[in-house]
Amino acid sequence: MKGVRIAFLAGFCMIIPCNVHAFPHVVKPGESLAQIAQRVYGDPKMETVLAGANALDSEGGSAPVAGMRLEIPAPRFHIVVAGETWPALSSQWLGDAKRADVLARANHGVSWIAPEEGREVLIPYVLTVIAGEGDRMDQIARRYLGDPNRAWELDAYNGRKPTGNGQARPLVRGEVILVPLVNLMLTDAGKSEARLGGETTRDEAAGATLDIQRRAEAELPLLQADVAAGRYVEAVSRGNKILGSGELTRSQLALVHRALLDAYVALDATAAAQGACAAWRAIEPKKRLDPISVSPKIRAACPQK
Repeated sequence: MKGVRIAFLAGFCMIIPCNVHAFPHVVKPGESLAQIAQRVYGDPKMETVLAGANALDSEGGSAPVAGMRLEIPAPRFHIVVAGETWPALSSQWLGDAKRADVLARANHGVSWIAPEEGREVLIPYVLTVIAGEGDRMDQIARRYLGDPNRAWELDAYNGRKPTGNGQARPLVRGEVILVPLVNLMLTDAGKSEARLGGETTRDEAAGATLDIQRRAEAELPLLQADVAAGRYVEAVSRGNKILGSGELTRSQLALVHRALLDAYVALDATAAAQGACAAWRAIEPKKRLDPISVSPKIRAACPQK
């Protein structure tokens, strides 16, 4: 996009809050941006992000050459602690509590319901775009979000209000536009390269918990379907596999143990059922078993104290 310039400078964020997080990569002979994007993001079209983050698309554009040091944009991750809200997290990571909706949607949530304690959330990488002469917001949306119709999202994220007649406000040369890349994720190869690039502490394993929790979200409906259909052996196998997968949220743990309680009772595994009951009660002590919809055998195995 002619005229668009990208500022990838940590110092720039002292002026405008943004999430600068990247790792270095030295271009190899014959290596293209598309090849790098395929390896680290799993999508060659993400070369536009690499070009933007390294100002390779400014002033008509330029190609990378062997030996050039590139900065590879990457998302960040955060494990929610008690009392945190989407507006508070948005203020901390995205520079403005009003961007809470973007952060919540990036994590399959809604801004008015606080994220669950222990959940790992994705913090999207944010590109900083400096508009050139004649640039339009729909062009920026097409280039970095893949859809010109998402220009309104960028207007909202940047607090740009429409003109007096309700039309989108045109860009002016030098105007700074922040572009949150909520779908930017590293492949395993990208994560490995990030570690070699010297990423620090939690980022060395960043996203692992998020992957586990998202896989669990996909498995939980299947677990509940197994129990509902009377596939109790399959439910026990699936439930224990989910439990052994890694760090789950409290609500995920509660759902698994509650499903295992039903399955173990149906299989006459009394001790296992009592163990599942104890684990479930430890997480949700105030929950009650409905005497109408829950069988006497289950209530006997899991009495309310």
